[in-house]
Formats: sequence, C-alpha cells, structure tokens
Amino acid sequence: MITTLEKVLFLKEVSLFKNISSERLAKIATITKEVEFQRQDKIINEGDEGDSLFIIVDGTVSILKGKEKITELGPKEFFGEMAILDSEPRSATVIANTDIVCLMISREDFTEILIDEHEIMLAIIKSLVHRLRQANIKSDKKTQ
Repeated sequence: MITTLEKVLFLKEVSLFKNISSERLAKIATITKEVEFQRQDKIINEGDEGDSLFIIVDGTVSILKGKEKITELGPKEFFGEMAILDSEPRSATVIANTDIVCLMISREDFTEILIDEHEIMLAIIKSLVHRLRQANIKSDKKTQ
C-alpha cells in the first residue's frame, strides 16, 4: 500500500503534475486510489463510458485504437485523462502488458479539486495539446 507521502513524491515526477506545489499534490494524493491489474487485463475498453484517470506506478500498458497499437506507456505516465474532462466514450483500449499498479482518480473527485486549482487544469490542457501534436506528427508521417 502506497502512503500519502509516497504518492505526493511520486506525483511530483509525473509530467501532468510537475509544476504543481507539494501542498496541492497532497490534495490530489488524498483522492487517488491504488489499483492493480494482471498481465493481459483490459483496463479500458474503447467505446465504454469513462470516468477515471490512471497514473502508472509500476508496469506497462499498450494503447490500442481498434486493433492497431498506438503506443506503450510505463511508470509515471498516465492514460484516461480525456475522461476527466468530458463524458464521451473512451477513445482507445488499454491492456496491461505486465502486472501493473496504478493510481486512479475519479472524475467526480478530480472535478472538486479543479474548481479551486486552476493550475492543475492548465497542466492537463498542456498535456492533451502535447499528445495531440504527437498524434498529428505520427499521422503526417503515415501520409507521406
């Protein structure tokens, strides 16, 4: 079991939260839930309703769009962030490549914090823009 202090120290290393103060990270740490998945578990299914963000503590996952592998993520990376911002269906499937430990944050809990913590919202927006740019670069390379 990961302590709140360990969560804060870990979250400082996650790009999504790198510019957030320790005090604010402590608030976020209190709303995270430690979850574990086994190798080959389907953590997220494309098209399902999404309401949680996952931050990988240990292990790796594959992100799939249809049957195509888009990318692989590991410790200190995150997925499901779009579900925190909207109520749209999941845009990809996520499968555990290994046994995996994640910190999970529900939309409901995260929304309560975002009302007072605009820096966190800005960090999420920057992260989404970065991922969009990466997807555009990948798409441009495929069409050339």
